[in-house]
Amino acid sequence: MSPALRRRWGARRLLAIGLVLLVVLGSGGALYLRATIEEIRATLPPLPDLATMPVSSVVVDRDGALLRPFTIAGRWRLPTTSDAVDRQFLRMLLAYEDRDFASHHGINWWSMLRAAGQFVGAGGRIVSGGSTLSMQVARLLEGEPTRNGWGKLRRMVHADALERALSKEQILTLYLTLAPYGGNLEGIRAASLAYFGKEPVRLTPAEAALLVALPQSPEARRPDRDPQAALASRNLVLERMVSRGILTADDAAAGMSEPIPTARHPFPLLAPHLAQAALVSAPGQREIRLTLKRPLQAALERLGAVRAAQLGPGVSVAILVADQSSGAIVASVGSAGLFAEDSAGFVDMTKAVRSPGSTLKPLIYGLAFELGLAHPESLIEDRPTAFGSYVPVNFDGYSRGTVSIRQALTESLNIPAVVVLDAVGTARLVSRLRRAGANPLLPKGAAPGLAMGLGGVGLTLRGLVGVYAALGRGGTPVHLHETLTQADEPPLAAPVLDATAAWYVADILGDVPPPLNGSPGRIAYKTGTSYGYRDGWAIGFDGQTVIGVWVGRPDGAPVPGLSGVWSAAPILFESFDRLGAPAVPLRQPPPGVLHVANSELPQPLRRFRHPDETRVAQQSGPEIAFPLDGVDLDLGLAGGSDSPLTVKIRNGAPPFTFFANGAPIGSSAFARQNSWHPDGPGFVELAVVDAQGRADSATVFVQ
Repeated sequence: MSPALRRRWGARRLLAIGLVLLVVLGSGGALYLRATIEEIRATLPPLPDLATMPVSSVVVDRDGALLRPFTIAGRWRLPTTSDAVDRQFLRMLLAYEDRDFASHHGINWWSMLRAAGQFVGAGGRIVSGGSTLSMQVARLLEGEPTRNGWGKLRRMVHADALERALSKEQILTLYLTLAPYGGNLEGIRAASLAYFGKEPVRLTPAEAALLVALPQSPEARRPDRDPQAALASRNLVLERMVSRGILTADDAAAGMSEPIPTARHPFPLLAPHLAQAALVSAPGQREIRLTLKRPLQAALERLGAVRAAQLGPGVSVAILVADQSSGAIVASVGSAGLFAEDSAGFVDMTKAVRSPGSTLKPLIYGLAFELGLAHPESLIEDRPTAFGSYVPVNFDGYSRGTVSIRQALTESLNIPAVVVLDAVGTARLVSRLRRAGANPLLPKGAAPGLAMGLGGVGLTLRGLVGVYAALGRGGTPVHLHETLTQADEPPLAAPVLDATAAWYVADILGDVPPPLNGSPGRIAYKTGTSYGYRDGWAIGFDGQTVIGVWVGRPDGAPVPGLSGVWSAAPILFESFDRLGAPAVPLRQPPPGVLHVANSELPQPLRRFRHPDETRVAQQSGPEIAFPLDGVDLDLGLAGGSDSPLTVKIRNGAPPFTFFANGAPIGSSAFARQNSWHPDGPGFVELAVVDAQGRADSATVFVQ
């Protein structure tokens, strides 16, 4: 229709409005005729813009599933469109409220004439309003009552303006967004979530009928306030749908048998910390889409809450899951529960700076591999070593002697890690952490020290997940992000490790024994425990996904018995189980990887050598640990027994040569014990010599 023709039709409709007014208002018409229709039009509010109309902000996952809505001025007014609403509900709504919606121009004249006749027949009392959906939208936009003549006229004029400016689809969308449903609920989406706990895309006939009936008298019919009134109004709608051919009698009867909801469901509150941060970053944005996966997010939030409760009062759990290939965060559990007061549930522990414990050891050894200082099968000494006043010790207080780098990492030995860190340099470690986006926090004005290798630095769970994502990607870092706009940030170009070093690290971490609820070889992972049992960590990856778990108290208080192995690792493996898919194999080895035993390595790689041997304690000579000097051993020789005498040694550098009474009794490449059969009772002088010619001896009496 051309603009000129629309204006002519509009003028005729406005004239008809005035004529109907005279009929409807009778003796009071003179009062309203003083205000002309054009004057009413001049006072109408601006036409609504669906794109900018104030509505609740909603945070959704990557597929559009609702994670968390936010109120607007204390009201739930969630954005929606007719495409997102059940088709049967729309048919029932139009059949009940406005059967001629598609054909009229905002005013249903037959309904108005019927209402006028009822008005006159009732002695000036309004019996029915004859309002169309367009007129109801006009009332909702102005927020004023209409059960008087002046208000009715104004709604008619306003509806006419809406019909000339907006499409039928836009007017219907306004109704679906603004219709009142009791309390602070506005719009069908908020009502469906509150009363049925689901989106309105699929409703039963009974649910649809209740949502049709409620806007008529939203407070009087609220099911959470007056279930009987809600039941009666719902059943009335169902009966009318039968008479109008929308439902069969059987469908209506089945609908009437459904119970009425008597309480409101809570609105979704998934990923509350991440959703709140996203809203702060994009204030006023209607829909904020995150990279999360709603089903996984819900499953991990339940897991974190259950495990935190089992670990004790005040304990919280944080879990972060990311896709290695894209850096997209697919789940982020900031605490064991947003409203958990004893564990400060409002604090997002994925972003809290904490001591990382032993979780940096893989990167330390990776730097040694990259620099050509070591190979996973290189031998290294696990012995008490002092670096000035700093004397690291292992978690259990014991030293293992000569071990391979692989063993040192899988067993998370502290002393070898510090020795290697001293060799590769703390500044290099800090630099690589920053390449991964981890941003380590050091005390103000302090230079990075060797203690950072055992947790003496501040890092976040998000930062550590970024480090391990790089390890899983072959050393290439990736931007971790939770919104699509962040995915467009420039890539992190500088590698965290070269591909060969990263593969060595992943291969070793794949050998770490799993907790009791895990399967070996499924993922590569590392645990960590900070000083004083304040933080427990477990971070792992397969070929596609990286997951980090933190356990502890947000206030930093110690938790007796807390450890990464016993507290965080089981949650890590359970989190991988929640992915709902088999583990993706780790990356294949790149060119240049050496799959050899220690004896087949090039000579410089067979044993880790610090570039400056004066920086570490020198290896001590061999000591006979058993039998001790001067003891008597009963081997049963007097009774004719042929039991062997076993000699055990510690320290020293293999290979070892063993002696008894000055005669060699055997040698071993790496074994630290040997057995010998004495000729008979008496004193025996035992001795051992290591590869560097250092010796120890002991005299014992055997019988």
